[in-house]
Amino acid sequence: MTTASHTVATAPQPAAVRTFPPGFLWGTATAAYQIEGAAAVDGRTPSIWDTFARTPGKVRNGDTGDIATDHYHRWREDVALMADLGVGAYRFSLSWSRVQPTGRGPAVQKGLDFYRRLTDGLLEKGIQPVVTLYHWDLPQELEDAGGWPERATADRFAEYAALAVEALGDRVRTWTTLNEPWCSAFLGHASGVHAPGRTEPVAALRAAHHLNLAHGKAVQALRAGLPDEADISITLNLHHVRARTGNPQDTDAARRIDALANRVFTGPLLTGAYPADLLADTARLTDWSFVRDGDTATIHQPLDFLGVNYYTPTLVSAAGDEEPGHSFDGHGESGHSPWPGADEVVFHRPPGRTTAMGWAVDPSGLYDLLLRVKADVPDLPLMITENGVACDDYVDPSGAVHDPDRIAYLHGHLAAVHRAIEAGVDVRGYFLWSLLDNFEWGYGYSKRFGAVYVDYPTGRRIPKASARWYAEVARANALPEGGEEEA
Repeated sequence: MTTASHTVATAPQPAAVRTFPPGFLWGTATAAYQIEGAAAVDGRTPSIWDTFARTPGKVRNGDTGDIATDHYHRWREDVALMADLGVGAYRFSLSWSRVQPTGRGPAVQKGLDFYRRLTDGLLEKGIQPVVTLYHWDLPQELEDAGGWPERATADRFAEYAALAVEALGDRVRTWTTLNEPWCSAFLGHASGVHAPGRTEPVAALRAAHHLNLAHGKAVQALRAGLPDEADISITLNLHHVRARTGNPQDTDAARRIDALANRVFTGPLLTGAYPADLLADTARLTDWSFVRDGDTATIHQPLDFLGVNYYTPTLVSAAGDEEPGHSFDGHGESGHSPWPGADEVVFHRPPGRTTAMGWAVDPSGLYDLLLRVKADVPDLPLMITENGVACDDYVDPSGAVHDPDRIAYLHGHLAAVHRAIEAGVDVRGYFLWSLLDNFEWGYGYSKRFGAVYVDYPTGRRIPKASARWYAEVARANALPEGGEEEA
């Protein structure tokens, strides 16, 4: 991926009727640790998130994923909810420590049986299963052996991928290796706001490389075990980075963050090389000698599509006398920066409306990002694998949950996707984040992203107004007019 121009593209005027292409895939998504619960059931052992959540002060209110939404026991109810909503696909992740508790050796069949039952239940309802192998929950035993900063973890991941495809490859045709490796590497190892909670900038860069390597090795394992028609991808939370002004210092700040946020992954994944400016920016930290001969060739595996997660743009500037160093970047509070080699860059809260996470609502960022990816890799299909919003949802006296802000957010961002398709971007589908309110990582249960409200004390599910709205969009394969602020 080339360096971003950091200018806002001019979107074409939307058509009066916003119909999506035939076969456009409408789905919803979750992650294992956020919803499954059953943390010590059927052989599952602790992951790094179990350990992190039990560390005082790491997760709001001391919340853990021990029970979460109890999806492990209530999956039939949740599949029925998806069927009622008419979604065509469900993107879920496997818990590595449920499948392979130590991160080594044979799989635990009871763990695999859960995913077999879930997959069969989806297929019976006509819902396409989309499996993510890794959504941040490394088995704790592998962390104890060094975790992602160690090269051996990439080999263990390839072995785990082979176990998963052996069990589910006859049922699942769409696979994702990693979800948002940027978060795993930099929030987990530089700022420490995610598991495993380390604050070691060089370890973060090592982790990024070994996550890339793990992806490449996993793709090889998946290709070996899947039929030719299977689709394999990776999901990246690509940052749409904008400079606060057009002055050279600010545009260079945007370039530095773009390298750390995006091109540290898209470089080796899509072009087979790490960008030279990234290596130069971080040279005072490391010589990158952990990248061995042949690694980037292993990472640079053919993809069937690229998963893109987007929530909000990123606004940066060079540090001024009045505002030195790391500030608001939307990735949690820490005295340590998740941006190795760019500590002097300042992050700003973009103007306009914000969500319950404090993130700016700006669909134009998604439109601009999709056009940028199209320009960089014209022939690679894209899938929006996460997009959604946290709102301050509540059950009203009638027992309903009305969330007009979520409907407006989704409408605006789907309009941006539609405009990008009209501009020639090959977007194949859209996955709403999230199906259910759930454990929102360091925020515990304080933030609600779900289309379905979860009453945590009882586990009761209540579809929100946005769930019904999204169901109608999916049924019609079209976006109703009005209801959003245009990008």
